[in-house]
Amino acid sequence: MGSTDHKAEDPAAALLQGYRPPPGVADEMLRPDGGIRPVWQPLIELLAGQTPEELVQRFSRGDQHLHDTGVYYRQHSSGGSTLRDWPLSHIPVMIADEEWQRLSEGLIQRADLLERVMADLYGPGDLVADGLLPADLVARNPEWLRPVVGIRPRSGHFLHFLAFEVGRSPDGSWLVLGDRTQAPSGSGFALENRMATSRVFPDLFPNANVRRLAGFFRAFRDTMNEHRGESATRVAILSPGQHTDTYFEHAYIARYLGFLLLECEDLKVEHGRLAVRTIDGPQPVSVLWRRLDSRFADPLELDESSALGTPGMVAALRAQELTMLNCLGSGVLEARAMMAFLPRICERLTGAALKIPNIATWWCGQPAERAYVTDNLHRMMIGRALSTDLPFEVDALTALGGDFRGSAQKPISAWIAADGAQLVGQEAVTLSTTPAMIEGELVPRPMLIRVFLARTPRGWAVMPGGYARIGRTEDPTALAMKNGGSVADVWVVSDAPVTPESLALQHNGPFVRRLPGVLPSRAADNLYWLGRYVERAEARVRELRAYHLRLEEVGHREMPLIDYLERYLEGYDLDPDEPLPAGVLHLFDAAQGCAGKVRDRFSTDGWHALTDLAFTAHGMFNRVRPGDQAARRMTELLRKLAGFAGLVHDNMFRFAGWRFLTMGRALERADQMLSALATFTAPDAPPGSLDVAVEVGDSVMTHRRRYPMATGCNTVVDLLALDVDNPRSVLFQLDVLREQEAMLTRAREGGTMTDLARRILLVHTDLSVAAPDDMTPERLLETRKAIRDISDALTARYLS
Repeated sequence: MGSTDHKAEDPAAALLQGYRPPPGVADEMLRPDGGIRPVWQPLIELLAGQTPEELVQRFSRGDQHLHDTGVYYRQHSSGGSTLRDWPLSHIPVMIADEEWQRLSEGLIQRADLLERVMADLYGPGDLVADGLLPADLVARNPEWLRPVVGIRPRSGHFLHFLAFEVGRSPDGSWLVLGDRTQAPSGSGFALENRMATSRVFPDLFPNANVRRLAGFFRAFRDTMNEHRGESATRVAILSPGQHTDTYFEHAYIARYLGFLLLECEDLKVEHGRLAVRTIDGPQPVSVLWRRLDSRFADPLELDESSALGTPGMVAALRAQELTMLNCLGSGVLEARAMMAFLPRICERLTGAALKIPNIATWWCGQPAERAYVTDNLHRMMIGRALSTDLPFEVDALTALGGDFRGSAQKPISAWIAADGAQLVGQEAVTLSTTPAMIEGELVPRPMLIRVFLARTPRGWAVMPGGYARIGRTEDPTALAMKNGGSVADVWVVSDAPVTPESLALQHNGPFVRRLPGVLPSRAADNLYWLGRYVERAEARVRELRAYHLRLEEVGHREMPLIDYLERYLEGYDLDPDEPLPAGVLHLFDAAQGCAGKVRDRFSTDGWHALTDLAFTAHGMFNRVRPGDQAARRMTELLRKLAGFAGLVHDNMFRFAGWRFLTMGRALERADQMLSALATFTAPDAPPGSLDVAVEVGDSVMTHRRRYPMATGCNTVVDLLALDVDNPRSVLFQLDVLREQEAMLTRAREGGTMTDLARRILLVHTDLSVAAPDDMTPERLLETRKAIRDISDALTARYLS
């Protein structure tokens, strides 16, 4: 058999038969001569040995992991925002460890340079004074924050966590495409990409000598803990909230590193010190990893229109009571025009050139700066065989410090000649390609990588891998996820076996059980109302089922009990003409909204159960017929509600958050039961009302066993209000409230019973000594008011 025949039978050759990178473009997998780079060989051989069905199964494992973990991103549009599945490109980007080390050296040099620039911009201002930076470029940038000038960071450094977007040019060298210094996102998603990809290739990853990510995060976590100073203070991650694009990542990183996830409303500043509002009172916070833009952080000294900020945040920094990562004002370094001046600044400050050059960038400001940038740009183009008359993409028009983004193309000479114009432009870069599996074929797609750096006591640590963005088509503008782009894991592959990494180092000292962490009042409030909304939705669903069962029995609405039920439902803003009223959907949405605000404290299984509930309910809207079909659909929702309750009861750790969720459910169940009893035991209630009460109370079988005689008002009240063993009774809920309130750390102060504990005890005692005859509709409504007073007392004590 000849060599040609042998090549045709080679599975790898067959897999790559249609793989054709565009002419003049570097490729991550193929060398310039068309051969496969050694680092890719094991992966290509594995892929070549798979059938299409086996590949689909592999990729499905990764997608299922992302779904089960709840990984998503929020996509905004003119009509609002929606949650989208995480678009994983299942083929990782493979880079040899030796090449990664060279890239890391260049990025560390750049990180040190940006630290020095930041220190100067908020310190002496020598770069502007010496003509290395245009004054307009700094002063007109909205991210340069004058109130922060002169504040020295407590840690001694302005920058602690950075990201750089890098791409490979046609000649194979790396270029920096962007600096991410404000609040870099993506490191948590890089972790999830790694988890998913390792499930796609469980037979390859463990033995492929891939550098692990855990050591990078462990070093950064330990560094943040060292910044605390006092052991009693807290480390927290500051998020803008669940409606930001990357909130999932904030919650994921907080869980992974074991830090508090806070929003600005959780915080307050007193006497120059930052504290988090918790159910146990204010607790000091001394280290804050900021994930929102600087200018929103403090409405008192920065953007007064900010609804996200904490008044006094700048004062806490000024008082040296807070370490912030990164320091406020670091967004000024992200200005595209800044990149035009970094090469000269690097040469002046360090005596060396940038090891990894920028993408060609220019800023046409005042004549002196225009002359320098023009000359510098010419030199860059000469080195890359380009001409000033080639079309370059204008990425931004700088006017009064703002960026007006466009995509116009003109010859560079035309832009530079614009008299008095202040233009920021960047070369329309041709990115390298990397393999992506699309519709069963391996095809080249443009790629860039976001690389993360974290400051540690030993200097900058570079994440051994990163977060790659893959284009949907050969067009580099299709990299963004909103344009159909995807993301991929980055494998840094060593020639030698690598040591498995773990987030936790082995501890050889005596065993120490950590105390539960603090619970911010906002988190407790959301868990409390999550319990209330779910319980309220269950009450409405049970009432609707009872209504539609009776509607099915009589076949029409001309019946006193039907009319009575309709008026009762209308009292809760439910339209009986809607088999599944919109008001019920609003309750499911409200519950999901509360859970979404505490994703760092809520289990993935619980989140999925709640999401499935809301999805199922919305799917029924306007698709259900009154009567039997509606009753059966309500039963389906009740089963899913029971599944959610079971997950919460059996799987959720009994920390303070669980107690607030449980108290919310107990208070709401008591309130709803008292409302139903007062209505359906009223003297003017039509025949059959007592049976409705027992049915809504989910106690039909128990009532038949306990009270063999006919249903009466006293039997119903005894079972649903006063029976301490019935988990649906009001007295049972008071028992739950007493137990959970007593377990909270602030239940008593100085031996004095709190107002909340006193109110619970009074209602509990009142019901414990009551007889069924005593519980008239008026007495039931009085008890309901007392239950609502308990809720107000709980809110005032723990949630305000």
